[in-house]
Amino acid sequence: MDMVHAVNLKKYYIADNYEVHALDGVSLTACEGEFLAVVGTSGSGKTTLLNMLGGLDVPDSGGVWIRGISLKDLNKEERTIFRRRNIGFVFQQYNLVPSLSVYENVILPLRLDGQGIDASFLEEIINLLGLKDKLDRLPDTLSGGQQQRTAIARALLTKPAVLLADEPTGNLDSVTSMEVAGLLRSCVNRFRQTVIVVTHQEEVAQAADRIVRMSDGRICDPVRGFVQEG
Repeated sequence: MDMVHAVNLKKYYIADNYEVHALDGVSLTACEGEFLAVVGTSGSGKTTLLNMLGGLDVPDSGGVWIRGISLKDLNKEERTIFRRRNIGFVFQQYNLVPSLSVYENVILPLRLDGQGIDASFLEEIINLLGLKDKLDRLPDTLSGGQQQRTAIARALLTKPAVLLADEPTGNLDSVTSMEVAGLLRSCVNRFRQTVIVVTHQEEVAQAADRIVRMSDGRICDPVRGFVQEG
């Protein structure tokens, strides 16, 4: 089953009187339970692509479907609700609320949405991510790796259609980076979670089922040159 389907995404903008093709006709599909890594140098378009897939930005043309729902057919409010209920985000900066405990940060999206908490699923996530003895602690008392584990737990608890991670190991050392990559791999294996991660770290990308390489706003094949996916 295709969980994510993007077709001919284009995003152009003007910078210093020059037209930048941030995305130049990108098509991409990710199946249920697939771990997909998007790699490329800075400015290749990978973060712009992730923002389109997550409904944080809208393309100039083309479309994105999540669970068969077209994001471009939703108005701003509908897209916000859909994003909250169907897309989990993990960012490089963790984005935890400093005044809330680990437990409060993890359950925050469900509280904001007025949803109940699946206690057994929460316990499973907490145990998988090694956070059981840290639930009462504040974010600034945790290591970077522990904060990122908390962010992953928060993203998973809503049981999203897709989990999008933007440079989730960018602030971590190499050992912790591989631990986080392994945890994302475990989420795919245990929960049939669809994960798309943007990374510049080749060793993190190697944990994925498939690697998509981007350059100059397009998907490319390192052997054959530029290709169109999807």
